[in-house]
Amino acid sequence: RRDIGAAQNELLITSGDDSKMKAVRDVLEERLVKRSVPLKALTFGDVEKALGQTARQKVTLQEGIPSDKAREIVKVIKGSKLKVQASIQGEQVRVTGKSKDDLQTVMQLLKSTDLGIDMQFTNRR
Repeated sequence: RRDIGAAQNELLITSGDDSKMKAVRDVLEERLVKRSVPLKALTFGDVEKALGQTARQKVTLQEGIPSDKAREIVKVIKGSKLKVQASIQGEQVRVTGKSKDDLQTVMQLLKSTDLGIDMQFTNRR
């Protein structure tokens, strides 16, 4: 069930008890995988007890890169000693460099580093 008062990037799951909550979560994850939505883009909150025996759980969808993760990405890139510059621009990290090979190496480095978030790469000329 979608809570009407929630923000655009949040879902509120309600169910009768914890076991049903797990089943609803499994169905949600299965449907998102079928639609090619990465599960790293979801952040599940704690299961809260509501009235009676019902349970609630808030699910937040990732939009952009959080600032703490952006700083961590820049730190990883600078630690690689490649000739590229990384800068944080809002909810994005922009990497510039002269060599395409260096940029592709940075992409592979970030894919192999588990930062706990979903990352998408775009090439702008």
